[in-house]
Amino acid sequence: MGDFVSGKYPELIEVMKYIRQNLHEPLTIEQLSRYVSYSPFHFIRIFKQQTGLTPQYYIASLRLQKAKELLMTTSLPVRDIAMELGYRSLGTFTTRFGRSVGMTPAGFRNSAAQAAEHLRRLADAGIWHSGREPASDDGVEGSFRTEVPFEGIVMVGLFGKPIPDGLPDYGTLVRADDGFRFSGVKPGIYYLMATTVSWGMQSRDLLLPDMTLRARSASPIVVRHGERTPHQELTLRPPRFDDPPILISLPLLMEMFYLQQTGRGSGLPGPR
Repeated sequence: MGDFVSGKYPELIEVMKYIRQNLHEPLTIEQLSRYVSYSPFHFIRIFKQQTGLTPQYYIASLRLQKAKELLMTTSLPVRDIAMELGYRSLGTFTTRFGRSVGMTPAGFRNSAAQAAEHLRRLADAGIWHSGREPASDDGVEGSFRTEVPFEGIVMVGLFGKPIPDGLPDYGTLVRADDGFRFSGVKPGIYYLMATTVSWGMQSRDLLLPDMTLRARSASPIVVRHGERTPHQELTLRPPRFDDPPILISLPLLMEMFYLQQTGRGSGLPGPR
């Protein structure tokens, strides 16, 4: 995936701004490609080359992010939110939201009351231990560096798409100085992404993580049977305009991890 900060395709930043300002509109490929004076084919190719996502997928992701915001900050009925964002039916919206966020729209709205409690329980649980283990051929391991100091934990996962949309294929929570390791990773192509949660974060920031530090691998990670995957170093940095939205519910991941570590549930995806 490219780096928009390099300025190689500044016109894509402009079209991203346009998309964000017009999420309530249909936003066709023809319309967007005209906006940046590309042919539709060239626009789709460059957009996917630079983001890893098709324009349609990117738009759908931003609409779900907007839906999360409206659920948290307004009392609009779920149906009205779905219609405002261009979904043709409540059922389609609810299904897509549930797959990406991990719960229903109503469940997400109601989770605000427990979000900060999930974080407090993690802070008090005494379950933190080093993620560093001896390397093996079926694992993906790595470490973090941070551009901005923070006190808290890192949520890190291997995803099948270059966006934290839905549960990761493999995921865990660690302290930044402990690094991470996933064992028993099946051969395939993965995108490594992480975000931070600071102790004391409020419910709104946990549910709408717009300002959390984040990191992603510079390129997809290819896991091959019998071959050791190189050590991954992720740089946790402030969010950039071109970062994909974090759709999966962070409090849900925290609760799953807590239940896993205390033996009360199956926990986050991946071999244990």
